[in-house]
Amino acid sequence: MTTILSDRINNLSTSQTLAMAALARELKAQGKDIISLSLGEPDFNTPDFIKEAAKKAIDENYSTYTPVDGYVELKEAICRKFKRDNNLDYKPSNIVVSTGAKQSLYNIAQVMLNDGDEVILPAPYWVSYYEIIKLSGGIPVEVPTSVETDFKMTAEQLEKAITPKTKMMWFSSPCNPSGSVYNREELTAIGKVLEKYPNIYIVSDEIYEHINFSGTFCSIGSIPGLFDRTITVNGVAKAFAMTGWRIGYIGAPEFIAKACTKMQGQVTSGANSIAQRATITAVDANPNVLNEMVSAFKNRRDLVVGLAKDIPGFKINIPEGAFYLFPDVSSYFGKTLRGKFIANADDFSMYLLSEANVATVTGDAFGNPNCIRLSYATSEDQLTEAFKRIKEALA
Repeated sequence: MTTILSDRINNLSTSQTLAMAALARELKAQGKDIISLSLGEPDFNTPDFIKEAAKKAIDENYSTYTPVDGYVELKEAICRKFKRDNNLDYKPSNIVVSTGAKQSLYNIAQVMLNDGDEVILPAPYWVSYYEIIKLSGGIPVEVPTSVETDFKMTAEQLEKAITPKTKMMWFSSPCNPSGSVYNREELTAIGKVLEKYPNIYIVSDEIYEHINFSGTFCSIGSIPGLFDRTITVNGVAKAFAMTGWRIGYIGAPEFIAKACTKMQGQVTSGANSIAQRATITAVDANPNVLNEMVSAFKNRRDLVVGLAKDIPGFKINIPEGAFYLFPDVSSYFGKTLRGKFIANADDFSMYLLSEANVATVTGDAFGNPNCIRLSYATSEDQLTEAFKRIKEALA
C-alpha cells in the first residue's frame, strides 16, 4: 500500500524516541517489568501557580481562536523573558508562538529552505532536526563530534563544513542528547567563523536552558554580530514540566517571524488558548522557582554518572544540562552477549530491552552510531535499579 502514499511520507523516518517509548509501553502492557529511560519528559508535575493561571483563563472564557502568532500579552511576556534571561532585545513582532517547539522548528525549515539548501548539524543532534530539514527539501550536513570533545562542534569543524550551498546551522544547547552546554567562548569562536558568511542563518534550540548545571548560560544570539540572523527557539515543555501543554515559541528577525506566521496560518493557526494564558505566568516567573527541580536533576545526573562509570566499556562525558546521559558503547560492538551478536548501537539498545528490561534509544537516531541515550527523568530508585540491570546484562 505504500505505493499509494506520497514519496514524502515514505521517505520520512519514524521518530525513534517515540517508537522506543511505544515499544516499552507495549511490553509493560504484556506484564513485563520495563524501566523506560527512552523519553525526554520531566517526571514532575506542572507547578501549581501555572495550573491556577490556566483555571483562571477557563473561568474568564479564553475559549475562542487565538491570533495565529500568539496572544500579544504572551508575546510581550516572552520578550521580557528573552531580555531577562538571554540579553536578547526582541519586540512582539519578532515572536511567534506555536503548538510546541517542534512546530516552531518545522515552520522555520518550511519558510527558510529550498531544495538543495544545506544545513549544518553538529552531531549528535535531536532526532527530528534531520527529518524536518529533509522534509523541507534541505540537505542535512552532519559534523561528527565525540565523547572526547564533550560532543561539541569546534569553530574549525564548522568552517570545514561550510560550502556555497550552506543556508543554515541548527544546534541545541544544552544539547539533547548529550547534555553538552556551549559556553560563551566557544560560541564566540563559532561567531568569528560565521562573520565571514553573512548569509548563513542560525537556529538555536534553547528548550533546556534552565535545566543547566554549569552555572551560566549563553544564547548565541547575544554574541556580537549574530542577533540579526539567529532564530532562538524555546518553550515551556521541559523547564516547567509542561510537555502536554504544547507551547513553543521563537524570537527571530521580523521577516522570518512573519513568514512563520503565514505558514502556521495555513496549517494549525494559533496555539491552544488556555495553554497560552498559563504560559504568560510561566515565562514571567523568576527562574528561581525551578531550583528544586533543577537540583533534583543534578543529583540524578551525579548518580547516573557514578553508576555508568562502574560499567566496563561505557565511555561518558559529564553532561552539564538537560537530563540525558549519552555513553559511547562501541566497545561492545562485534561481541556476542548471551548468544546475541551486537553489531551496532541499535543491537545494543535492543539487547538492553530484551535482557535487562531497560528501554534506551540508539545513538544512531541522533547522528552518533557509537552511543545510546538514557534519560534520567525518573526516580533515583528506578535509575539505580536500571543501571544494576544493565551492569548485570553486560557482565
